[in-house]
Amino acid sequence: MADNNCMTPQDFNENSRLRASDADRDAAASVVNTAMAEGRLTAEEHSDRLDAIYAAKTHADLVPLLEDLPAAGTAAAVVPKPAATPVAATGHHRRIVAIFGGATRKGGWQADPVMEVLAVFGGVELDFRDAVLPGNQVLLKATAVFGGVEVTVPPEMQVIDAGGMAILGGKDIAGASAEAAGPDAPVLRVEGTCVFGGIDVKRKARKSLRRGKGVNVSIENVGRLPAVRIRSADSDD
Repeated sequence: MADNNCMTPQDFNENSRLRASDADRDAAASVVNTAMAEGRLTAEEHSDRLDAIYAAKTHADLVPLLEDLPAAGTAAAVVPKPAATPVAATGHHRRIVAIFGGATRKGGWQADPVMEVLAVFGGVELDFRDAVLPGNQVLLKATAVFGGVEVTVPPEMQVIDAGGMAILGGKDIAGASAEAAGPDAPVLRVEGTCVFGGIDVKRKARKSLRRGKGVNVSIENVGRLPAVRIRSADSDD
């Protein structure tokens, strides 16, 4: 049996039994996304191929999904050799896909250094205000095809538009703020591709108690059990 670990790009073919990695599937998906943006695939074909790509187990499963697209002549390059695949210096990689549906991340969720978001006839909502960040910088690669990606960042987060492409769609990136001007401010870099879709990054303050005279907290007995009571400081009861 041939050793697939020693394969060269020229050896890549539909008979390859080498197991596909997440990076392999992401690379194949990028080819399909580009084909959709160029009008080579319909929205339905694009959706069907994406489903098949992320269900693929081996390289052989990926080949027929790419062979009629411009990158087919270099299909081997789309799926890198395992021995040559470097470990990402940024650590974990997260992919969020919403096809004819929605996905939401908010509250105290764990963000990854690199995040890929795909919304096809659907929507994705990311709220970084209370998220646990992996470090000082997050790279968001967002693709919206007849869909939308909404991102909310806290006042102290710096947002950088890292470019992309828009076809009958667009990006709306939050402007700078005084809180985000510090040298230690966390950074969100946004790469976006919009095809009849949009990417919206807005800045909002964190939710907090309504301003006033504060609150009073007391422990009272309700029957035989203690209870915590919270009431406004200017309340008469």
